[in-house]
Amino acid sequence: MQAMIPFPDVSPEIFSVDLFGFVFALRWYALAYIVGIVIGWRIVVATLKRPKFWGPAGAPMTPRQCEDLLTWVILGVILGGRLGYVLFYKPDEYLANPADVLKIWQGGMAFHGGLLGVIIAAWLVARKEKLPKLSTADAMALGIWPGLLLGRIANFINAELWGRPTDLPWGVVFPGYYAQECGLATDAYCARHPSQLYEALLEGVVLGGILLWMAWKRGDLKYPGRVSGMFFAGYGLARFVVEFARQPDAQFVTEGNPLGLAYHIGGFGLTMGQVLSLPMIIGGLWLMKRARHV
Repeated sequence: MQAMIPFPDVSPEIFSVDLFGFVFALRWYALAYIVGIVIGWRIVVATLKRPKFWGPAGAPMTPRQCEDLLTWVILGVILGGRLGYVLFYKPDEYLANPADVLKIWQGGMAFHGGLLGVIIAAWLVARKEKLPKLSTADAMALGIWPGLLLGRIANFINAELWGRPTDLPWGVVFPGYYAQECGLATDAYCARHPSQLYEALLEGVVLGGILLWMAWKRGDLKYPGRVSGMFFAGYGLARFVVEFARQPDAQFVTEGNPLGLAYHIGGFGLTMGQVLSLPMIIGGLWLMKRARHV
């Protein structure tokens, strides 16, 4: 008999309250965003308060400016994440129903779109406040990994974004019709890669540890672009690798393309997540190389 792990009995909702016919619920996913942002913000502020981490010019901004930047970053995450999902993954569906773009509560956010939204928001603020852009990016990079870690754990609790079928002993039996639609016999369970936890480990624990080590131990914040470059390259590489275990996006799956590759020739190609991660890897490596000559 194949070894597998039953999905834990955890509700996506922490609690819910019924008031005047309306149900208000606090979900793990929302809490992950809130806690991740707060932890990330505190890490950045703590780093800004330590002059020894920075070069002769000092920290790129004050804690107060970091708080102001945080407001715009949150807006960039929401708008960029939603528009990225619409444009990258389901453009035809939302073009036919443009009003659905605003229905964020129905789900549908893309990390790469959210990241682009954050970059645009941070660039505008840095330009307005005359902040050094690369050092500001380095500081921000230190605060992103807690949200990635907690967000991926919340994806697991929500039983969403699960991986491809597997016979490995740590395969998880996710609930739901689509999670169990593996082409197996009707009396067999379908175990899948817990790809959300793979990403939590690589994008959160491993990448976060590397970034903090670079900033707090090696002194890499003295070289603008090196820490943010590592974030871009590290996240892109982690996401690229985990895509091999993630369930493909349903809109890309066809009879001749069961792997759900966004671009392929003769069955070989890349998923949309891998396509979007390649520029991050290339751009991150370029930033790190550039920082060596600053």
